[in-house]
Amino acid sequence: MRRLALEAGDKIMEIYNSDSFEVKVKSDESPVTEADEAADALISAGLRAAFPDVLLVTEEQADSHLEKADTFLIVDPLDGTKEFVHRRGDFTVNIAYVENGVPTRGVVYAPARDRMFYTLADGAAVEETGDLDKEQIGATQPIKVSDADNAALLVVASKSHRDQATDDYINKYSVADSKSAGSSLKFCLVATGEADIYPRVGRTMEWDTAAGHAVLQGAGGKVVRFDDHSPLVYGKDGYANPFFIAYSPSVALKEA
Repeated sequence: MRRLALEAGDKIMEIYNSDSFEVKVKSDESPVTEADEAADALISAGLRAAFPDVLLVTEEQADSHLEKADTFLIVDPLDGTKEFVHRRGDFTVNIAYVENGVPTRGVVYAPARDRMFYTLADGAAVEETGDLDKEQIGATQPIKVSDADNAALLVVASKSHRDQATDDYINKYSVADSKSAGSSLKFCLVATGEADIYPRVGRTMEWDTAAGHAVLQGAGGKVVRFDDHSPLVYGKDGYANPFFIAYSPSVALKEA
């Protein structure tokens, strides 16, 4: 999964750094580029070869959204397409493995930021800090959520989807600093302790969140539904998520 994410990242950056690239609009009005499609083809071929008996669900293959299984791989080959289109750098490659509703393994790679996060076999999460060689895993750093100061919280929220409902919820907390980030990087910023909480009051799909969720969980964090604070589970109808909150357990959560 790590190697495929790196290979997809190379393909994405090749297109990102070109003079121009084509942007199409999908039926739900979201943008899709040739980078999404090229990365999807590369990752899908690699995962199908490595895990021939495991269901593969990917954002770019609509037929896969109709299939169900207790164990499945779920992929967003380019999360943060708007960030990509506007050349803002906050986009990620996301590959996750889900077992009985829980994302147990995940890889999040931000190729324009040179940041790579993933879970290890024992469930712990790391950031790889080496030169990201495809064949050889480099130096890794264990990551752990913050011991949050509830009188001075660090909040991260969506860059492209920030709205009044999000701000209203954030305003329930004592906030020292609030920053915006694109894509699943927000989960990783909570996982490394660079942020304490990421509330999402807006539409997401399971492929947007599964890999980041796995990384955050491996760093000691939690992801819960916004409405009742029950755990966010996977394999739901249509792979659509409710609103959610990703956070360090040291944060005293406020009601929706």
